Amino acid sequence: MPQLPEDIIDRLTQMERRIQALSTAVNTRPALNEITNGALTVKLPNETAVLQVGKWGTNENDKEYGLTIRRQTGERALALYNGNGSDTAKQVLRLFDAYEHELFSDDISAGGLARPWLQMLPPQDLASINWSQTTSTTWSTIARSLNPIWQPLMRLGVYTRFSSGAAGQVKVLVDGAQWGPTVNAGTTFDHTGPIVADIQTRFGTSVTVEIQAIVTSASGTVYAQPYVMYGRQS
Repeated sequence: MPQLPEDIIDRLTQMERRIQALSTAVNTRPALNEITNGALTVKLPNETAVLQVGKWGTNENDKEYGLTIRRQTGERALALYNGNGSDTAKQVLRLFDAYEHELFSDDISAGGLARPWLQMLPPQDLASINWSQTTSTTWSTIARSLNPIWQPLMRLGVYTRFSSGAAGQVKVLVDGAQWGPTVNAGTTFDHTGPIVADIQTRFGTSVTVEIQAIVTSASGTVYAQPYVMYGRQS
């Protein structure tokens, strides 16, 4: 029997190994627990997508990865995406009711809540004689409240009045520091601004809000009454 050249035997052995590797690859089931550079969509029989997670957007330049969960009737229930194609921008987390009203979202600019705006003030007495008041010719605290910090901004509105022939001023303090402008009695204080300097370190703690007033005339009375106060996003 003629002898085959040694290099042919080596080549036949290599071909056999490659055939076995190809056979193994063809019969190996791909992993179902990993998605790379793609997206997962779960659909109902009617083609309604109830879960979408992964690469977001249809533009080939989009780099964002996001998530949305929908009800079986099609309305969004939970969303975590911006839709701007960026893979570095912070994404807003949103929770929706059955009519896609936004019930909850976080503030990606400063932290804390964006929605809901939680507090509602009850109707206030319009008779200034019953309002918080002072006859002092030095700054005096005439109203005070303590509130937890959930949102980065606060809006506070205060009606002010003065007795006949009198003059005065009203201002607001937050944790002992002036917050917003000083207004002349008889004008309205209405200010929106950061409730504290750093919500990251104060989130969930209590803040003290005070209304102070002063009589700047020889005598008389200055009155103040809050009419709106709530937190909001930045």
